[in-house]
Amino acid sequence: MTGAPSQPIPAATLIVMREPALGQPQLLIVERSAAMRFAGGALVFPGGRVDPGDRALAALHPGDPEDLAARIAAIRETIEEAGLAVGTAALAEIDGVRSALYGGTPIGEAMAEVALDLDALVPFARWLPPEDVSHKVFDTRFYLARLPDGAEEAGVDGNENVRLFWATAQEVLNAADAGEARIIFPTRRNLERLAQFGSFADAVADARAHPIEAITPWVEMRDGEERLCIPEGLGYPVTSQVIGTALRA
Repeated sequence: MTGAPSQPIPAATLIVMREPALGQPQLLIVERSAAMRFAGGALVFPGGRVDPGDRALAALHPGDPEDLAARIAAIRETIEEAGLAVGTAALAEIDGVRSALYGGTPIGEAMAEVALDLDALVPFARWLPPEDVSHKVFDTRFYLARLPDGAEEAGVDGNENVRLFWATAQEVLNAADAGEARIIFPTRRNLERLAQFGSFADAVADARAHPIEAITPWVEMRDGEERLCIPEGLGYPVTSQVIGTALRA
């Protein structure tokens, strides 16, 4: 289904990774409320749109304002959605900060006494859906971050998200393939890429070895099948999927 072209909305997502003593790295996953208009009921990483407060705080830091605002948005959204402080000092009053952010207090005000470590976020990918999709178009920057030592216990917000858990990338893919979970096209491609890594360091090395270019999926016929495709050379082991098994998002 297509609709009128949409103006892309800047957004950011944070892939938080922890490394158990044994086994593969685990990712922080949240399940969106089924009532949400975009990706309702899907498993995703914490994230959301960049808001004016993020831009105002970004203006106080040197560097690319769009990238900085996205990093700040990713930090803010992870606090809001998971009650987890990443890219900043541990927050003794995390519940109060979370409530303030949910109430609309700009992040610069809610965390006025807290230093941000924006370098703790590593650029991983950028996804920009086609303009002719029927839903809002989010120009989403994905970042990697390691779970800080002594981090708070993550907890679901019970509003936008109804479930939160830690799992390996392959476990989430397996659940989706078994019909036990729903993941949208960009999430699947990112999980396939993340499943290749045995450590956070491996993930960072891969991210830095590939260019961060806006990935806009397209449809083409291959061997008589209509497929949803993404570019080669950006780190993704799977670059196409048969239409009907993919959500064009």
